[in-house]
Amino acid sequence: MNLTEQVEAALETIRPYLVADGGDVEIEEITEEKVVKLKLLGNCGSCKMSFMTMKAGIEQAIKKAVPEITSVVAVNLTEPAV
Repeated sequence: MNLTEQVEAALETIRPYLVADGGDVEIEEITEEKVVKLKLLGNCGSCKMSFMTMKAGIEQAIKKAVPEITSVVAVNLTEPAV
């Protein structure tokens, strides 16, 4: 299984929860530095909790399943102002 397939398999473990809330996620790119770039779709792209979903859910699931991944970022998500 290649890296993209491994990441996709990790996403499948959390995808039902995203879909249940009217959202989804797709892989945009996996860089040479092993950074996964994702696009949040549907409600996930506009939800106020998207940043938490990204960090606590999606990123953790990917890093647990594919330890060589160094970072996970959403290309269409802005971090909340602190």
